[in-house]
Amino acid sequence: MTKLDAICVYCGSNAGTRPEYTEAAQTMGTVLARRSIALVYGGGRVGLMGVLADACLEAGGKVYGIIPEFLALREVAHSGLTDLVVVDSMHTRKAEMERRSDGFVALPGGIGTMEELFEVWTWSQLGQHRKPCGLLDAGGYFDHLTAFLDRMAADGFVNPEHRAMLHRSENADALLDAFNAYESPAADIRIKVKQT
Repeated sequence: MTKLDAICVYCGSNAGTRPEYTEAAQTMGTVLARRSIALVYGGGRVGLMGVLADACLEAGGKVYGIIPEFLALREVAHSGLTDLVVVDSMHTRKAEMERRSDGFVALPGGIGTMEELFEVWTWSQLGQHRKPCGLLDAGGYFDHLTAFLDRMAADGFVNPEHRAMLHRSENADALLDAFNAYESPAADIRIKVKQT
């Protein structure tokens, strides 16, 4: 069993083109508050990030934002959070988000969202943490990504056990229930090279 006091959510600084994305961010924020799980996120007030934070706050939840100074100076920082931590770099931001969180969820987003998710999932695969990672899907946004991840496993680039570490659900409660039941597999950091 994994105790969930705080969940880190990665998502777009844009809202995207479909209402399902906004609805997923609102739902995630509300569900976290209802379950008394604090939200840790990138500290922005724009796009899905702002929707997520506002929904959690409006439902009575705690929201902790971690934002690098250069973004805070561009006035994209959310001023109404439980706490806003301004850090020196993107690298520090990601490390601090990981340190404060008991699990990691990606909502629809762009390059930054994917980069953050893949990095923290890689850390898990390498045994740097034993926390669950997952995708909260909306409107089939992650269909092609999950198909590609399955291809990576089928073609021998990802251990099937490690592929199974990344949960996916269209339902925020179901995803968090899976996180609660999560047991991390043993880390496998050996590099397997095919002999020729």
